Parts: sequence; C-alpha cells; structure tokens
Amino acid sequence: MKLLATIDVLGHANKRIELLKGDLTLLGPGETFDLLIVSAFPNDYIPTETSLIGALYRKGLSVAELAKEKDTDLRANFSCWLSQALPFSTLGFHRILCFEPLVRGSPPAVVGDIFRALTPILGQRTEIKSAAMPIVAAGDQGWPVKDILEPLLDAALHWMEQGLPLDLLKIVAYSDAESAEAEALFSAWARKYESMPTSHPEGQVDFDVFISYAHENSEDVDKFERLLTQKHPGIRIFLDRKSINMGMAWQPEIFESLDRCRKVVAMFSPDYLSSKMCKEEFNIAWLRSRESDKDIIFPVYLYSATLPTYMKYRNYADCREGDRAKLGSACDQLLLALKSGA
Repeated sequence: MKLLATIDVLGHANKRIELLKGDLTLLGPGETFDLLIVSAFPNDYIPTETSLIGALYRKGLSVAELAKEKDTDLRANFSCWLSQALPFSTLGFHRILCFEPLVRGSPPAVVGDIFRALTPILGQRTEIKSAAMPIVAAGDQGWPVKDILEPLLDAALHWMEQGLPLDLLKIVAYSDAESAEAEALFSAWARKYESMPTSHPEGQVDFDVFISYAHENSEDVDKFERLLTQKHPGIRIFLDRKSINMGMAWQPEIFESLDRCRKVVAMFSPDYLSSKMCKEEFNIAWLRSRESDKDIIFPVYLYSATLPTYMKYRNYADCREGDRAKLGSACDQLLLALKSGA
C-alpha cells in the first residue's frame, strides 16, 4: 500500500493515523495489523462485487459466517460487533469489527461509535494495538467521502488523545478518485489539527465527584448524594443527567465534565450496563484513569450485575442490593480517598 499522509496524535509520541492507497485484501510484508474494520447494512453481509466484504469473500473469508458466532455484539449501543479470532491469519489480520451504522443512525452521525465500541473491546483484548479500515460507508452505502472522513477523523483523534489504547489506525482508500479526494481532506485536517493547542489543560478541577448512574437507580443515588453532603458539606458533586446528543462523533460536554472532577463514582447495576450514557461516561473515565495512571474511578456495586472484564475492580464498595447502611460506608471510603489523594 502507498502511504499518502500521516497525523501524529497530540500528546502521544507513539500514536498516529495514516492515510493509504491500496487493497486491504492484498497486504505486503510489514503491512499487517490486528483488526480490520468493515461496514455493512444491518444484518446484510452479501459479498457484492464492489464491496470489501465481497473482496474478503473471494479471498475465502465470509463475514456472514463470522456474524453467526460473534465474539461481542455492541450494535444496540455502539453500532458494531466483533468477530471471534480468525482461525487463520493469511490475510494479515486477526479479527474483524463490523460497523452497521443504520442500526442507530446515518453513518456520518454515528461513525464515532467505532471508537466507543473499541474502548471496552481494547480494554479486554490488549493484544489489539493496530487497526485498518476503508472509508466506511463510502462504497455500496454511497456516502460521499467528505461526509464520512471528516467526522471519522474528528472522533478518532479525540478518542486516541483521551487514551484509547490503539497505537495505529490505517484509513485506506481504494480507487484513484477516492484517494485523491481523501488525501486533500486528510492533509487539510492534519494542518488544522497540528495547530491546535492541547485539548485538556492539566490541573483544572471544578468537582470533587462526578456520579455516573442509571436513572432507574435515582432513589439510591439521591441517598448517596445526601449522605456525602451531610458528611462533607463543602463537597462539590456533579450530578447532571442533561440530554446530550449521542449521535455526535464525540461529546465535548461529557469529556469536559469528566476531565474536571477528581473522582468518578460508577454506580454499577444491570440498568447501568444497559445505559448508553452510563457506558459512555465510564469509558471516558476509564481512558482518563488509564492515561493518567491514577485511580479516578470509584466503583460502587449497587446491584448485582455481570460486569465486563474491564469494569471489574479488585477493590470496590459493595452495596448490593441497594443496602443503605453500606452506602454510608461507601461514602466514608470515598471521602477518605479524596482526603488522601488516592
């Protein structure tokens, strides 16, 4: 493949996004990667003549067969599913992430879901460090390159800046016309991005605690907030359930609020795991914690739930099943952690 342009992710010497021209099914020496990202219509993996899914099929890899035994299905929340590890790796990658945007909205509006999905996936599968993708939805789905590439770059750069553990993203254009248009857009974006200041200045703290919870658990959370305030009247708590457009590539309001707090209290419950907003908040806090190497997340086990691996913590406040006495003990633990700076 031919390298056309590169963007280095600000604040991360080892992270970059590359634009290339080539064929993702014909990789040469040194062109391999861990994860291939493809796009499809919902539950439609017909190997058409002009699609990447069709090209993979002609190489002996059926996305339709992979879809029958998905490793992880995140389409309801993040428009994507992850395949099982491939039984062979002759094509130069080991798994496929399938992006099915029309499950949740138009491709330009929800292309950021690719990176939302990658947060829990990479949290559990640390062997995935590099990914490659075509300009998704610009083939058989017919979206203009400009409409897809700009929000794709916006989302990829913001999530990688935040600490998404992906070292390399390759965006691959196929035809001469697509490559020329993509290179002009990518280069213009690179110039704009490289002139930007660092997105998140260090040291700005407006809140002691950000409480991340499902609205179904509001009664328990209100009790927790009241106890915190009674025990420490001056504590600054962020407890805002305002509606934020989940169709955007990324949510600056969430990033900014979570960046300005000392601790994020994650109120785990079945409803928490079912909430798109809660998982968004947790993922951002998880990335921030991982990036800063600080214990930013204070997990509270509010109601029994089967947690994904990356949400499991050795130390947590066990308040199952909404035990009010244990909520008081959790408040004491949180205040002690805030006081000690732990």
